[in-house]
Amino acid sequence: MATTNINIRVDSELKQSAEELFNDLGLNMSSAITMFLKSAVSYDGIPFELKRNAPNTKNKIDLSEY
Repeated sequence: MATTNINIRVDSELKQSAEELFNDLGLNMSSAITMFLKSAVSYDGIPFELKRNAPNTKNKIDLSEY
């Protein structure tokens, strides 16, 4: 199977944290991203729930003033 490169930009702290996590799991970044992509294709979508954060009480009060 032929492979190709994907270039992505992420926050350097996020990258470092992810690398540490994946290393602890015995994975490298490439393997972890490949697992995510295969899971998304199999799931036919993002393989986890996506939702907006609900406004907290302070934000609700601030918004009600407008």
